[in-house]
Amino acid sequence: MIMNITSKQMEITDAIRNHVEDRLTKLEKWQTQLINPHIVLSKEPKEFVADATINTPNGPLVATGRHADMYAAINDLLSKLERQLNKVQHKGEARRASASVKDIIPAETE
Repeated sequence: MIMNITSKQMEITDAIRNHVEDRLTKLEKWQTQLINPHIVLSKEPKEFVADATINTPNGPLVATGRHADMYAAINDLLSKLERQLNKVQHKGEARRASASVKDIIPAETE
């Protein structure tokens, strides 16, 4: 998997790159193809921001993580991506009722 990690106003160290790669490999448990993941790491005056855009066969995943610590921002970002993948994977099962109301209540005939 080819992933793009870019930064704004900071340098990406090998430790940060390895942390992002390790966290992205945890998304493979959802058994979906991650197409061209793009992670943008940036430094704002009071916090770090991690943005991600990942295309999948079911649609794009977009998330943002913010925290005073860069590693915590990355963890927050990837937990949001994991929730989105979970929602997409189980979308067909998320029905409110298993049967229609029309099927449950018999029609009155006279």
